[in-house]
Amino acid sequence: MKFLQELLMGLVCTSLTVASLSPGMAQAGANLVTKPSTYSVTETIDRIEKVVTAKGMKIFARIDHSGEAKKVGLDMRPTELLIFGNPKGGTALMVARPTAAIDLPMKALAWEDKDGKVWLTYNSPDLLQERHAVPTELTSKLDPIGKLLEQAVE
Repeated sequence: MKFLQELLMGLVCTSLTVASLSPGMAQAGANLVTKPSTYSVTETIDRIEKVVTAKGMKIFARIDHSGEAKKVGLDMRPTELLIFGNPKGGTALMVARPTAAIDLPMKALAWEDKDGKVWLTYNSPDLLQERHAVPTELTSKLDPIGKLLEQAVE
C-alpha cells in the first residue's frame, strides 16, 4: 500500500512539473523566454532573419529540425532554429568569459505546439550573466535583441 501511495505521489509531482513548463511561462529560472508568434514557424524565422540582418548581424545557421527529422522517417511538429549574432559584440563576452561561447551566438527557436500554435523561444541575456558570470555591462548590450525578436513576431 505504501508503494502505491509513493507511486501516486510521484505521478502527481511529475504532472505538476510538466504542467509548470507550459509555453508562455517563465522557464529555466526565467532565462528562457517564450512568446507567442502570429506567424507560421517558417514565417517566424524568416521575419527574425530579416530584422537581425537589417541590424547588421550575421546568420550563422538555420536548422529545420522537423525537416531533418522527416528525412530520417520521424515525425516532428514544425521546429526551426536560427543562430545569429555579431562577432564584434559577442567576442567581447567570450573574451571576458570563454565558457559563454557554449551559449553564443544568439539563438531564436520557432516551434509549433500540439494545438498548432506557434511560439518563439530565446535565451535572455541574463543567462550569460548567471551561467557564466559575464559582467552586466557586457550582457546589457544584448537586451535590445529580445525586443527585436518579439517585434518580429507581433
